[in-house]
Amino acid sequence: MTTTIPALTATGAPASPYQSYVYAYPHKTAYRPLPDRPRLSTLWAGEPKDALSLYLHIPFCEVRCGFCNLFTRIGAPDGLTGAYLDALDRQATAVRQALGDREPVRFATAAFGGGTPTFLTAAELERLCDIAEHRMGADLRAVPLSVEASPATATADRLEVLAARGATRLSLGVQSFDDAEARAAVRPQRRADVEAALGRVRDARIPVLNIDLIYGIDGQTEHTWLGSLDAALAWNPEELYLYPLYIRPLTGLGRRAGAADPAWDAQRLRLYRLGRDHLLAHGYEQRSMRMFRRADAPRQGADDYACQTDGMIGLGCGARSYTAGLHYSFDYAVGMHEIRGIVDDYVSRPAADFAHAEYGRRIDADEARRRHLLQSLLQAEGLDLADYRARFDGRTPGDDFAAELSRCAGRGWLEDGGPAAGVLRLTPEGLAHSDAIGPELFSPAVRAAMAGYERK
Repeated sequence: MTTTIPALTATGAPASPYQSYVYAYPHKTAYRPLPDRPRLSTLWAGEPKDALSLYLHIPFCEVRCGFCNLFTRIGAPDGLTGAYLDALDRQATAVRQALGDREPVRFATAAFGGGTPTFLTAAELERLCDIAEHRMGADLRAVPLSVEASPATATADRLEVLAARGATRLSLGVQSFDDAEARAAVRPQRRADVEAALGRVRDARIPVLNIDLIYGIDGQTEHTWLGSLDAALAWNPEELYLYPLYIRPLTGLGRRAGAADPAWDAQRLRLYRLGRDHLLAHGYEQRSMRMFRRADAPRQGADDYACQTDGMIGLGCGARSYTAGLHYSFDYAVGMHEIRGIVDDYVSRPAADFAHAEYGRRIDADEARRRHLLQSLLQAEGLDLADYRARFDGRTPGDDFAAELSRCAGRGWLEDGGPAAGVLRLTPEGLAHSDAIGPELFSPAVRAAMAGYERK
């Protein structure tokens, strides 16, 4: 979801608890063309390569939900998915060469996202796994592998491929078990089809099932929200993600975007708290504002997928990559026409083009500290102060972000205890306001770059 500049009231408090979901910092709207087009071999020359994350992006969906502003296109003309995988293969070959062989290259985690990776056929998913394994050298059966899917594309043959190739986590975008709510979110699906898909996922015996749900949909009530939660709990999922509905420009629901709506904010907060408490009462542990994990669920490495961590290799035209000093990607868009153009450009590229970074943002010491603060503080376990000091030359978050943390504490969003506690952690109400806290921590330079981004 596109990150926006946080709106503040006259007193300096966020105008809404729902400013933006901060899943990567800096956001791609702060990226710009890199005039020097640095070579990947130079960017990665001094980087640790013993615990990299690998992300493969598939920019196709059977439909585009009304709330979605992800980088994805609807459908694919004949031959396009094959041409896309050809380009992905060329990119993987170029990137793996850029990583070099002077030191061992090891991937610690892998993920297929989109779009909808399971838009690909079973045979194409086999090829996607081959690219990750044979071109990049990732051992998919030895590391956590997370895959996103939709109910319509979670077919038995696709799931069989993913299970056999080492998938440890399948994330199903359900959003609501109520047919009327699904229609209101412009997500055409029937509960019977969702339930059938969940049955197929369980039959595939992928260790971790995650179910995504959304609150704040038109017509949703506390009763229907609890109904969706209970329908999900009937499948005993290892994980549940609870997302507040956002309405962003250039989306199907974007025509309703406008001024802040205090009543809608209050409804979303009310439904969030209801959902949180319901899951806690059913044996789930809260790992972030959105993520809840069953207490006895198999471990999956990192508690939450923090894609802003250094050492990320992203393949595909919508993927980001991260080194310590540069975050980079291809061009970014939300509008359908522009996305189609970027995908078409990607599939036509020769291998040599993939040896360079084209769009990105340099990461200086201040941005590195902000990124670490964001990725740690927005998790329920909080920020380890000793780790922060070790990473950043003995500095503390208070040294670097005194004003921001003071505001957060003044609102009752930080736990008491101070440095003696050894951890900087949000209160339960602070976690509830994660989507206001995160954007407030953006640097002035990133805010300016985002404000100057021309939507397309």
